[in-house]
Amino acid sequence: MMQKVITALKVQKRNPDRLNIELDGEFAFGLSRLTAAWLKIGDQLTDEKISQLLKDDGLEAAYQRALSLINHKQRTEHEIRTRLAGKGLTDELIDKVLVKLRSARLVQDEQYARMWVETRSEMHPRSRRLIRYELKRKGISEDEIDQAVENMADDESLARAAASRYASRLSGLDWLTFSKKLSGHLARRGFSYQTVAPIVKELWQQHENESGNN
Repeated sequence: MMQKVITALKVQKRNPDRLNIELDGEFAFGLSRLTAAWLKIGDQLTDEKISQLLKDDGLEAAYQRALSLINHKQRTEHEIRTRLAGKGLTDELIDKVLVKLRSARLVQDEQYARMWVETRSEMHPRSRRLIRYELKRKGISEDEIDQAVENMADDESLARAAASRYASRLSGLDWLTFSKKLSGHLARRGFSYQTVAPIVKELWQQHENESGNN
């Protein structure tokens, strides 16, 4: 079996995290420092070993791309897969990247879904139906969605919280405008007319009472 000898390992000028590998006195290929960590001048490489090194380097490069995605914000497996596929990576390579991410607990769809529900409920209340739709679009499985929304408040409580926050911006408006704006706001949050209508009337009455007291 023919073997080639490593005659130089040189840091790339444009990317110090990668090395240029010279075999038998000529440039052969580049590798990440991590992939090339155990190589040294004088090592002999078979074609099979070279092929494996290049595969390992491709996986490491893909993994680093995935890390850069989740360094900006937490993402689901579906979002990561879609982004990497958009960069031309194969399904096989993406599968391997996701295995590494799961092993390192860097991608956890179940935890992502729970955090999504908690954040939405506290900061931007919306209906259970809309929450489910948002999570489904992000590729979360039905089972994981079921678990995430299991302890959510009911739609009436969520709608009331959303309405109370928004209604403070509507002081001084007449009933028709107040009703239209608040109802529209709650509808965009996914709440049904049956849930919205009584809450809008209740908040209008509070608004009128407060205005009368003033």
